Amino acid sequence: MTAGSSSAFFVSAAWLAEHLGAPDLAIIDGSFFMPAENRDAKEEFRASHIPGAVFFDIDAIADHSTSLPHMLPSPKDFAEAVGKLGLGDGMRFVVYDSSSLVGAARVWWTLRLYGAKNVKILEGGFQQWRGEGRPLQSGWPEPAPRVFTPNFDASAVAAAKDVLSASETGSAQIVDARSAARFTGEAPEPRPGLRSGHIPESSNVPWSLIAAEGRIKSPETIEAAFTQAGVDLTRPVITTCGSGVTASILLLALETIGKKDIRLYDGSWSEWGGDPDLPVATGKAAP
Repeated sequence: MTAGSSSAFFVSAAWLAEHLGAPDLAIIDGSFFMPAENRDAKEEFRASHIPGAVFFDIDAIADHSTSLPHMLPSPKDFAEAVGKLGLGDGMRFVVYDSSSLVGAARVWWTLRLYGAKNVKILEGGFQQWRGEGRPLQSGWPEPAPRVFTPNFDASAVAAAKDVLSASETGSAQIVDARSAARFTGEAPEPRPGLRSGHIPESSNVPWSLIAAEGRIKSPETIEAAFTQAGVDLTRPVITTCGSGVTASILLLALETIGKKDIRLYDGSWSEWGGDPDLPVATGKAAP
C-alpha cells in the first residue's frame, strides 16, 4: 500500500478516495472521545462516515473481566469481534477517527498487535475527508463476516510489574502522554477514584506536542519533544497515559522516527493510580 503521505504509516484522503470499494480494503472508524467531551462516537458514526467504513468500538472490543477501561481482549475474543466487522486475513486496513488521532492510533496499534500486517491511518482524519467534500454515508453497516487469524505479540505490551521494575531499575524509560498538569498532580484525574501524579522516574511528553489535526508532526519535532523531556532515544521505552489510548500516539511517533524497542502499558494510570500498593510521584519529572 503506497502511503501518499509524509509518513509511512499514513495514507492521504486522495489515496483513500481513489481506492474506495477495493475488495481487499477495509475502512475502520476508530473514533474515541474522553468522557468530558460529551460526544458519542457511535452515534456520530451512524449519522455520517466514510462509505464502506465499519466502527471499531474501543470500549466494546475489550477485556470485560476487569473493571479497567478498554483493556486488550484475548486473541480469541479479538479475532471473533473483528471478524464480525468484516475484517479478515489478507486485507488492507485504513483507520480514521474524528478525535485527532486519539482513537485511530490506538486501533492502528491494536490491529498490528494481533497480527495485521497492512494497517495505515488516514492523514487528517474524518475532518479532512469531510472538509474536502468527499462522499459520506449514514446508517449502520452489516458487513459479511470474515476470518481473522490472530498472532498476538505479547512482547509489545507492558504490565504493571514490568513498569514497576523499569521505574525501580531503569531498565526502560517510562514516558507519559498525559497533560503536564495531570502528570505533576496539579490537575485532578478525570476518572473518579484515582490518585494524582505520575509513575516515579517517568518522563512527560504530552501527546498534543507531537500530533495535531489528525497528523503526526515532523520527525524533527518528535525527536525534540522526547529529548527535551529527558528521553534517551537509544534506550527502551514504555509509553503510558490515562488508560492506554493516547500512549498509542507516543508509540506511533516513536515508530515514525524508526524506534523499535517500545512497549505500551495497557493499564496505564487507570490501573496505576487506582492501586494503593503502587508508588506515586508528584511535581515535575526528575532531571
